[in-house]
Amino acid sequence: MAKQANPYPLRIDKIILEKLKHIAKENGRSLNKEIEFILKNIISNYEKENGDIPISQDLS
Repeated sequence: MAKQANPYPLRIDKIILEKLKHIAKENGRSLNKEIEFILKNIISNYEKENGDIPISQDLS
C-alpha cells in the first residue's frame, strides 16, 4: 500500500460522513475521491471570485 504524501486525519460528524458515503456511491467514487472532488470545486469557485491562491512551489 502506498504511503500518503500528506496524511491528514479528518474529523467529521458521523451523519455528514454517512451522507458523503451515499453521495460518493451515487457518483461512482470512493469516499476519498468524493471529498477531493468537492474540495476541488470549492477551491475553483473561490478562485473564480477572488483570484488564484498563491502556493509555494516546494510541495515535495
